[in-house]
Amino acid sequence: MPEEPSVSIVIPAYNEERFIGRCLESCINQTSAPDEIIVVNNRSTDNTVSIARRYREQNPHIDIRILDQNDYQGIVPTRNHGYNNARSDIIGRTDADAIPAHNWIEAIRRRFKDPDVDAATGPCTYDMPMRGVILSLDRMLRERHCNEKNERFLLGLNMAIRTRAWEAVRHLTQLDLENELHEDIDLALTLFENGFEIVFEPSMVVTTSGRRVDSSLPDFYNYVRRYPRTTELHGIKSRTARTTVITLMLLYYPSRTMRFFYDVDNSEFTSEKLREELRKRTSLLRRRNRTDELATARMLTGP
Repeated sequence: MPEEPSVSIVIPAYNEERFIGRCLESCINQTSAPDEIIVVNNRSTDNTVSIARRYREQNPHIDIRILDQNDYQGIVPTRNHGYNNARSDIIGRTDADAIPAHNWIEAIRRRFKDPDVDAATGPCTYDMPMRGVILSLDRMLRERHCNEKNERFLLGLNMAIRTRAWEAVRHLTQLDLENELHEDIDLALTLFENGFEIVFEPSMVVTTSGRRVDSSLPDFYNYVRRYPRTTELHGIKSRTARTTVITLMLLYYPSRTMRFFYDVDNSEFTSEKLREELRKRTSLLRRRNRTDELATARMLTGP
């Protein structure tokens, strides 16, 4: 039986103090321990680094490395710095606001025992209600996408790549300092164009934050438009990319509304955000009325 490959986990991070602890916790408590965990700090101004250091001190049995990438602000150069410094056969990648399943590394090692596999990706669910239903739908759609004839797919928060495959294509990927592309799709298409095999592995499961829908509608649209921009850059008119944009835009308001009334930390619906919003608006209205009253009083009393 082939020897199990070594696995590094790379976590790009920029101001992720709210999430990085949970991410590291899940990466440490795996059924099959990673050979190293690399947190790549990209100019964070919050407590991201201090939290990562605390986990490193509390878990000396795990090789946790904290690297700084200060040359550029952006996910691609930060990701690249982590990949380039990984010391294992396989590079597993997740995001700081994601929580890999407890058997994530085990699933990666099992899949990469096949020497023909160069990269793998899996499904994800979100920190919202009906996670099981979302996961089932996500698994079905992503598996179908990964089997497209003229394109391939990787999900940045849930992927793994053989180190030698990364080293072969890293100079061909886009640096994307303007954040116009999906860096994971760009990497997938670059691998595909150069003859590397990408597979879908349903047992690689990650839960991630749905915070993207907290952004404004124009910002969200610009984000989802990165998908077709990426495929077009590679000369592909992707029906899947266009369908994905339409689907995500249709889901924007329902998802945003659900997150507004859902307490992620306690996994329950609440009206607290609504009450807080009403308090803010009431306070603002009172201040405006008070300002109007003072202005009226000055007009009546004269100079």
